[in-house]
Amino acid sequence: MLITLPDVLNAQELAHCRQLLQQAEWEDGARTAGYIAQQSKQNLQLGLESPLAQQLGEVILGALAQNQAFIAAALPAKILPPRFNRYENSGHYGNHIDNAIFVAPGTKQRIRSDVSCTLFFSEPDEYEGGELSIEDTYGVQRVKLPAGHMVVYPGNSLHHVTPVTRGVRIASFFWVQSMVRHAHQRSILWELDQSIQELAMQTDDASKLARLSGVYHNLVREWAEV
Repeated sequence: MLITLPDVLNAQELAHCRQLLQQAEWEDGARTAGYIAQQSKQNLQLGLESPLAQQLGEVILGALAQNQAFIAAALPAKILPPRFNRYENSGHYGNHIDNAIFVAPGTKQRIRSDVSCTLFFSEPDEYEGGELSIEDTYGVQRVKLPAGHMVVYPGNSLHHVTPVTRGVRIASFFWVQSMVRHAHQRSILWELDQSIQELAMQTDDASKLARLSGVYHNLVREWAEV
Protein backbone atom coordinates (compact mmCIF):
# COMPACT_ATOMS: atom_id res chain seq x y z
CA MET A 1 0.00 0.00 0.00
CA LEU A 2 1.51 3.29 -1.16
CA ILE A 3 -0.05 6.42 0.33
CA THR A 4 0.85 10.04 -0.41
CA LEU A 5 0.26 12.62 2.30
CA PRO A 6 0.00 16.28 1.20
CA ASP A 7 1.30 19.24 3.17
CA VAL A 8 2.86 17.34 6.04
CA LEU A 9 4.76 20.56 6.76
CA ASN A 10 3.02 23.92 6.65
CA ALA A 11 4.47 26.76 4.58
CA GLN A 12 6.41 28.28 7.48
CA GLU A 13 7.91 24.96 8.60
CA LEU A 14 8.82 24.07 5.02
CA ALA A 15 10.53 27.41 4.33
CA HIS A 16 12.49 27.16 7.59
CA CYS A 17 13.67 23.63 6.85
CA ARG A 18 14.60 24.41 3.25
CA GLN A 19 16.68 27.40 4.34
CA LEU A 20 18.61 25.36 6.90
CA LEU A 21 19.18 22.48 4.48
CA GLN A 22 20.77 24.84 1.95
CA GLN A 23 23.45 25.58 4.56
CA ALA A 24 23.97 21.97 5.65
CA GLU A 25 27.29 20.12 5.68
CA TRP A 26 26.81 16.91 3.73
CA GLU A 27 28.84 13.71 3.75
CA ASP A 28 29.09 10.61 1.58
CA GLY A 29 25.83 8.67 1.87
CA ALA A 30 27.61 5.35 1.34
CA ARG A 31 28.77 5.54 4.96
CA THR A 32 25.35 4.44 6.16
CA ALA A 33 24.82 1.75 3.52
CA GLY A 34 25.41 -1.95 3.96
CA TYR A 35 28.09 -3.77 1.99
CA ILE A 36 25.83 -4.61 -0.97
CA ALA A 37 24.03 -1.25 -1.01
CA GLN A 38 27.34 0.64 -1.06
CA GLN A 39 27.87 -0.57 -4.61
CA SER A 40 24.74 1.20 -5.88
CA LYS A 41 24.38 4.21 -3.57
CA GLN A 42 25.62 7.58 -4.80
CA ASN A 43 24.29 10.48 -2.77
CA LEU A 44 25.04 12.77 0.16
CA GLN A 45 23.54 12.66 3.64
CA LEU A 46 23.61 14.54 6.91
CA GLY A 47 25.57 12.68 9.58
CA LEU A 48 23.48 10.54 11.93
CA GLU A 49 24.65 12.63 14.90
CA SER A 50 24.28 15.96 13.08
CA PRO A 51 22.68 18.62 15.33
CA LEU A 52 20.94 20.03 12.25
CA ALA A 53 19.44 16.65 11.42
CA GLN A 54 18.18 16.36 14.99
CA GLN A 55 16.71 19.88 14.88
CA LEU A 56 14.92 19.29 11.58
CA GLY A 57 13.84 15.83 12.70
CA GLU A 58 12.05 17.33 15.67
CA VAL A 59 10.13 19.64 13.33
CA ILE A 60 9.05 16.66 11.23
CA LEU A 61 8.09 14.47 14.18
CA GLY A 62 6.14 17.34 15.71
CA ALA A 63 4.17 17.76 12.50
CA LEU A 64 3.53 14.03 12.16
CA ALA A 65 2.21 13.81 15.72
CA GLN A 66 -0.64 16.11 14.59
CA ASN A 67 -1.20 14.45 11.20
CA GLN A 68 -4.18 12.12 11.46
CA ALA A 69 -3.64 10.68 7.97
CA PHE A 70 -0.09 9.63 8.84
CA ILE A 71 -1.24 8.06 12.09
CA ALA A 72 -3.99 6.15 10.28
CA ALA A 73 -1.64 4.97 7.53
CA ALA A 74 1.34 3.96 9.65
CA LEU A 75 -0.19 3.24 13.07
CA PRO A 76 3.18 4.14 14.58
CA ALA A 77 4.63 2.44 17.64
CA LYS A 78 8.20 3.75 17.19
CA ILE A 79 9.70 6.18 14.67
CA LEU A 80 13.37 6.23 13.78
CA PRO A 81 14.75 9.80 13.89
CA PRO A 82 14.46 11.30 10.39
CA ARG A 83 17.52 11.29 8.15
CA PHE A 84 18.26 13.60 5.23
CA ASN A 85 19.77 13.03 1.79
CA ARG A 86 20.81 15.04 -1.23
CA TYR A 87 21.05 13.87 -4.84
CA GLU A 88 22.80 15.82 -7.62
CA ASN A 89 25.29 15.33 -10.48
CA SER A 90 23.69 12.03 -11.57
CA GLY A 91 23.45 10.83 -7.97
CA HIS A 92 21.19 7.82 -7.59
CA TYR A 93 20.41 4.77 -5.46
CA GLY A 94 19.95 1.43 -7.18
CA ASN A 95 17.35 -1.22 -6.42
CA HIS A 96 17.36 -2.27 -2.76
CA ILE A 97 15.21 -3.26 0.18
CA ASP A 98 15.77 -1.36 3.41
CA ASN A 99 17.29 -3.05 6.46
CA ALA A 100 14.73 -4.90 8.55
CA ILE A 101 16.06 -3.55 11.87
CA PHE A 102 17.68 -0.20 12.70
CA VAL A 103 19.23 1.02 15.92
CA ALA A 104 18.32 4.57 16.92
CA PRO A 105 21.53 6.67 17.02
CA GLY A 106 22.99 7.07 20.50
CA THR A 107 20.73 4.40 21.98
CA LYS A 108 20.31 0.63 22.10
CA GLN A 109 16.71 0.88 20.92
CA ARG A 110 15.94 -1.35 17.95
CA ILE A 111 13.25 -0.34 15.49
CA ARG A 112 11.69 -2.66 12.90
CA SER A 113 11.21 -0.96 9.53
CA ASP A 114 7.58 -1.85 8.80
CA VAL A 115 6.86 1.44 7.00
CA SER A 116 9.25 3.53 4.90
CA CYS A 117 8.70 7.29 4.60
CA THR A 118 10.10 9.93 2.24
CA LEU A 119 9.35 13.62 2.78
CA PHE A 120 10.31 15.86 -0.16
CA PHE A 121 12.03 19.23 0.36
CA SER A 122 12.75 20.08 -3.28
CA GLU A 123 10.03 21.12 -5.70
CA PRO A 124 9.63 18.83 -8.74
CA ASP A 125 10.69 21.57 -11.18
CA GLU A 126 13.93 22.17 -9.28
CA TYR A 127 15.49 18.94 -10.55
CA GLU A 128 15.23 16.36 -13.31
CA GLY A 129 15.16 12.65 -12.56
CA GLY A 130 15.22 11.67 -8.92
CA GLU A 131 11.95 9.70 -8.98
CA LEU A 132 11.43 7.30 -6.11
CA SER A 133 10.42 4.10 -7.91
CA ILE A 134 8.65 1.54 -5.72
CA GLU A 135 7.55 -1.94 -6.73
CA ASP A 136 4.17 -2.88 -5.30
CA THR A 137 1.26 -5.19 -6.08
CA TYR A 138 0.23 -3.08 -9.07
CA GLY A 139 3.67 -2.71 -10.64
CA VAL A 140 6.27 0.05 -10.36
CA GLN A 141 5.00 3.31 -8.86
CA ARG A 142 7.12 6.42 -9.61
CA VAL A 143 6.89 9.12 -6.98
CA LYS A 144 8.00 12.74 -7.30
CA LEU A 145 6.03 14.98 -4.97
CA PRO A 146 5.84 18.70 -4.21
CA ALA A 147 7.96 19.99 -1.34
CA GLY A 148 6.32 19.30 2.01
CA HIS A 149 4.48 16.21 0.72
CA MET A 150 5.35 12.70 1.89
CA VAL A 151 4.94 9.13 0.68
CA VAL A 152 4.63 6.10 2.96
CA TYR A 153 4.97 2.53 1.72
CA PRO A 154 5.80 -0.95 3.07
CA GLY A 155 9.37 -1.27 4.28
CA ASN A 156 9.83 -4.59 2.50
CA SER A 157 9.31 -2.99 -0.94
CA LEU A 158 12.03 -3.11 -3.59
CA HIS A 159 12.73 0.49 -4.60
CA HIS A 160 15.31 2.85 -6.10
CA VAL A 161 15.99 6.53 -6.80
CA THR A 162 16.65 7.39 -10.45
CA PRO A 163 19.67 9.59 -11.34
CA VAL A 164 19.27 13.32 -10.80
CA THR A 165 20.51 14.82 -14.05
CA ARG A 166 19.79 18.49 -13.29
CA GLY A 167 19.45 20.45 -10.08
CA VAL A 168 19.32 19.09 -6.54
CA ARG A 169 16.87 16.73 -4.86
CA ILE A 170 16.73 17.00 -1.06
CA ALA A 171 14.49 14.81 1.07
CA SER A 172 14.06 13.30 4.50
CA PHE A 173 13.65 9.57 4.91
CA PHE A 174 12.92 7.44 7.94
CA TRP A 175 11.18 4.30 9.11
CA VAL A 176 8.30 3.43 11.37
CA GLN A 177 7.73 0.34 13.47
CA SER A 178 3.98 -0.04 13.24
CA MET A 179 1.68 -1.40 15.92
CA VAL A 180 0.35 -3.57 13.07
CA ARG A 181 3.28 -5.45 11.57
CA HIS A 182 1.73 -6.75 8.35
CA ALA A 183 1.18 -4.44 5.38
CA HIS A 184 -2.04 -6.15 4.20
CA GLN A 185 -3.60 -5.64 7.63
CA ARG A 186 -2.58 -1.97 7.68
CA SER A 187 -4.12 -1.63 4.21
CA ILE A 188 -7.45 -3.01 5.44
CA LEU A 189 -7.41 -0.66 8.42
CA TRP A 190 -6.56 2.32 6.23
CA GLU A 191 -9.42 1.62 3.81
CA LEU A 192 -11.84 1.12 6.69
CA ASP A 193 -10.69 4.31 8.40
CA GLN A 194 -11.09 6.34 5.21
CA SER A 195 -14.55 4.88 4.62
CA ILE A 196 -15.61 5.83 8.13
CA GLN A 197 -14.31 9.38 7.62
CA GLU A 198 -16.22 9.71 4.33
CA LEU A 199 -19.40 8.27 5.84
CA ALA A 200 -19.16 10.68 8.76
CA MET A 201 -19.40 13.58 6.30
CA GLN A 202 -22.44 12.09 4.53
CA THR A 203 -24.67 10.91 7.35
CA ASP A 204 -25.71 11.79 10.87
CA ASP A 205 -26.63 8.19 11.68
CA ALA A 206 -24.52 7.80 14.83
CA SER A 207 -25.41 4.13 15.26
CA LYS A 208 -23.94 3.14 11.86
CA LEU A 209 -20.80 5.11 12.53
CA ALA A 210 -20.47 3.56 15.99
CA ARG A 211 -20.76 0.03 14.59
CA LEU A 212 -18.17 0.64 11.87
CA SER A 213 -15.86 2.36 14.32
CA GLY A 214 -16.26 -0.63 16.60
CA VAL A 215 -15.22 -2.99 13.81
CA TYR A 216 -12.15 -0.83 13.17
CA HIS A 217 -11.06 -0.79 16.80
CA ASN A 218 -11.72 -4.49 17.25
CA LEU A 219 -9.46 -5.24 14.29
CA VAL A 220 -6.75 -3.01 15.76
CA ARG A 221 -7.20 -4.84 19.07
CA GLU A 222 -6.83 -8.16 17.26
CA TRP A 223 -3.74 -7.23 15.22
CA ALA A 224 -1.83 -4.63 17.19
CA GLU A 225 1.41 -5.26 19.11
CA VAL A 226 1.96 -2.74 21.90
